[in-house]
Amino acid sequence: MNARLRKVREDLGQRLRVYKARRARAKSSATFIGITGSSGKSTAASLLGHILASHGSVYAQVLANTIKSLVSTLYKRMKTDGEVDYVVFEAGAHGPDTLKPMADMLQPHVAVVTMVRLEHFTAFRTLENVAGEKRALVDALQPGGFALLNADDPHVIGMASATPHRVVTFGLSEQADYRVTNVHAAYPDRLALAVHWRGGVLELKTPFPAEHFWLPTAAAVSVALELGVPPEKVAARVATFQPLPNRCQVLITNGGPQFIVDAAKSPWHSINLAFDMMAKATVERKRIVLGQISDYAGSTRKYHYAYKTAREIADQVIYVGDNAHRSGAGQDDRDAGRFHELRMPKEVSDHIKRTAVAGELILLKSSSRLHLERIALAWKHDVKCWVPVCGKREGCDTCGLFEVPFEEHRSHVRERRHARRWQRFRRLLGRQP
Repeated sequence: MNARLRKVREDLGQRLRVYKARRARAKSSATFIGITGSSGKSTAASLLGHILASHGSVYAQVLANTIKSLVSTLYKRMKTDGEVDYVVFEAGAHGPDTLKPMADMLQPHVAVVTMVRLEHFTAFRTLENVAGEKRALVDALQPGGFALLNADDPHVIGMASATPHRVVTFGLSEQADYRVTNVHAAYPDRLALAVHWRGGVLELKTPFPAEHFWLPTAAAVSVALELGVPPEKVAARVATFQPLPNRCQVLITNGGPQFIVDAAKSPWHSINLAFDMMAKATVERKRIVLGQISDYAGSTRKYHYAYKTAREIADQVIYVGDNAHRSGAGQDDRDAGRFHELRMPKEVSDHIKRTAVAGELILLKSSSRLHLERIALAWKHDVKCWVPVCGKREGCDTCGLFEVPFEEHRSHVRERRHARRWQRFRRLLGRQP
């Protein structure tokens, strides 16, 4: 009975929060911007929030991109922070009919779709199903709003055909309203590009180490320009943006290797993008660490195909995790040290520490499941949490407990929470007359 009562109470609480969220959305005069897509949406949303912050007050919700996050954004965060000029929300689709409830609640004035790829293969199965799910954000646009669509992606630009709303396009296509040219990055040289639009040409210098970041950059810049942010202000904000953790995040150690940490997600379509970044990098020594490839169509031979490409780029390739044995690496490569097969992230960390060469470039590429970012963090921190799979979705930077053994996480969090409550209580006592 207690369990049933608890479930009823939780359901009622959630319904109340949803009601308050819808009411807060209806009362708000902010411009609401929803961003979705198979890749690039987190960076686009975060960068757009950073740009708009120079033009008005902003609340940006990224990474946590579920209906629960949206409810919290609308009724809790907006109540705490007060009215803002812009709300930027990253909307993720984790299965059929998961995006529409968010889109209907958000009621965006601007809907951005970055790309359609076959992620969450088990749930969607086809590109058409993914596109249909993403389209829900465009369908939910408010009167007078506009959709910003990737002109280079046929599944995205196809969303323009049946919408009654204004459509603005961006991409490499000559027909795009915001046309991107002169894309170049060769680490350590960071990404530079030009955006051509009705206002002229905007030259941009970014902090990103790879060329494929032109897409989220162009998406964010196009929305900002369309909303009236001055071009010079846009360029200045792009140059000062801090990239999100674990999304091709650059970590440079003192006297040791340089890491590019791309360990937030690893769909099959992103593997060659990461390898292309490494191929264009102008450093003398390169290593690639490949962990888990995300949910995909086809067989596990993808690990074999990935190794054939990686070995032509890097001086050494390291496979880690449950699929490390699927590389297809020959015995000659193993004997020569060109390939290493390891099971645990801690083993990779120890191997790299033993063999590191100052200034070498190491790519850490995997889905978030393995938390390969710990390998880079271990160069500046005493990492003690090396459990192979912890089950947490957020990165180690966000979790913040990587210096605490995994089995002590719960007690550590309880003690920290108790300490914060005690501090609040002492502050309240101090205010007593």
